[in-house]
Amino acid sequence: MAKIKIFDTTLRDGEQSPGVNLNLSEKILIAEQLEKLNVDIIEAGFPAASKGDFMSVQKIAQTIKNSSVTGLARAVQSDIDAAWEALKDGANPRIHVFLATSPIHREYKLKMSKEQVVERAVSAVKYASQKFPIIQWSAEDACRTELPFLAEIIEEVIQAGANVINIPDTVGYINPYEYGKIFQYLKNNVPSINKVCLSTHCHDDLGMATANSLAAIENGATQVECTINGIGERAGNAALEEIAVALHIRNDHYKETTRINLKEISRTSSLVSELTGMVVPGNKAVVGRNAFAHESGIHQDGVLKEKTTYEIISPELVGYSSNNMVLGKHSGSHAFKSRLQELGLEIADNDVKELFVAFKELTDHKKEITDEDIIAIVLEKKLSKEEKYYELVDVKVKHNDDIAEAYIKLHGAKNEVIEETGTGSGSVEALYNTLEKSINGDVSLSDYRIQSVGAGRDALAQVFVKVQFEEKESNGRGLDQDVLVASAKAYLNAINRAILAKEQIVEIVNS
Repeated sequence: MAKIKIFDTTLRDGEQSPGVNLNLSEKILIAEQLEKLNVDIIEAGFPAASKGDFMSVQKIAQTIKNSSVTGLARAVQSDIDAAWEALKDGANPRIHVFLATSPIHREYKLKMSKEQVVERAVSAVKYASQKFPIIQWSAEDACRTELPFLAEIIEEVIQAGANVINIPDTVGYINPYEYGKIFQYLKNNVPSINKVCLSTHCHDDLGMATANSLAAIENGATQVECTINGIGERAGNAALEEIAVALHIRNDHYKETTRINLKEISRTSSLVSELTGMVVPGNKAVVGRNAFAHESGIHQDGVLKEKTTYEIISPELVGYSSNNMVLGKHSGSHAFKSRLQELGLEIADNDVKELFVAFKELTDHKKEITDEDIIAIVLEKKLSKEEKYYELVDVKVKHNDDIAEAYIKLHGAKNEVIEETGTGSGSVEALYNTLEKSINGDVSLSDYRIQSVGAGRDALAQVFVKVQFEEKESNGRGLDQDVLVASAKAYLNAINRAILAKEQIVEIVNS
């Protein structure tokens, strides 16, 4: 049975989602989870885009051993050089070179003739082949390109050394029937097409990214580019979890399979959602909270009699446990450590002790601790260690008539104590006005969102914010049972992330 390669671009195309801004630690956490998920290729970023992107790709390439790591490059030598420097120490380096081919891109963006586009593409692939063992070439906006020209340029880049040819639906324009026809045309009109792997990369602007990707597989594609939860620019990309599960459930039709460890899907989805701040819609296929819920009486009756009446995917298939062991205030360190291991969370012994303390503190206020709570605690502890520039010590808010007054106590970057008070028309406004006075630098809040972790009146509150700090956009998250404490933590997390990013860039420039 053939295997479809999964090319995950969550860390490149996915991070281009509006409002998403991952730091190095978060990218490495996601890359490590993608490796556990068994993706074949991880597109770690665009090395030439910035010093920060270069460092992220380099660190991921040095960390990941069981997946091939790639970086994006324009069809120019400087981009290819940057990609090689970032990827050369990786276990399985490859490069992804792209160049637009459609008439609208040739005329308005590139201002190049067909002949010049072919020459640029061939030159880039030849240059990349001097360094990389595997070269993927993408025809940006392929689906709006004249088919004879698309076939011509693909033949030329294959002759120049390309191993993988990607046919992206860059703007989410095409439908499944038309997309399948493109692959058929290329198979019939590109003499060297059997020498390469054909890849598909679909965007979801018209809601057809998954369907288009599956149509490409039906017509000869052996690699699918996709993202976790379907995140990406504009309406997003094809969702990895939908494609992997569709190929598994409908193997009778597609007769193709992947290396994906389906039981890691729910964990990967949750991690990406937590770190990007992009909440998974309740009705999202495979990973939405309603994906396995049945409210209609007829549906409930059928499922109780035989699950397959209305349930084609079992929750256990994608990693949702039907045995969600609940820990509480009487649970010991052994039970806690065992649960961490069952959840696949690799934690050093010293860190387990610290996490157990945080767990016990939570049990003083929350009767039952679920898997969601534990994962949230672990993420918060892991990601906050390197960001202790400003640390929350105390927060109080009181109301006088229509005015809220907040008191904040912080430890600053040099462990100095900062105390401030401020007012606002509501609790959160008063809190953030006071925090703004406490921070050394220009800061303003541009987005604020709150959601619960788990259910019940004692559920943890998770707050996501976006701030502008000294003209730099930064995201932050905070977790606590108290909504105002979580709000303060999220604000400080965003500030700390911005300071850390600035210091890392200075470090790179000086190195």
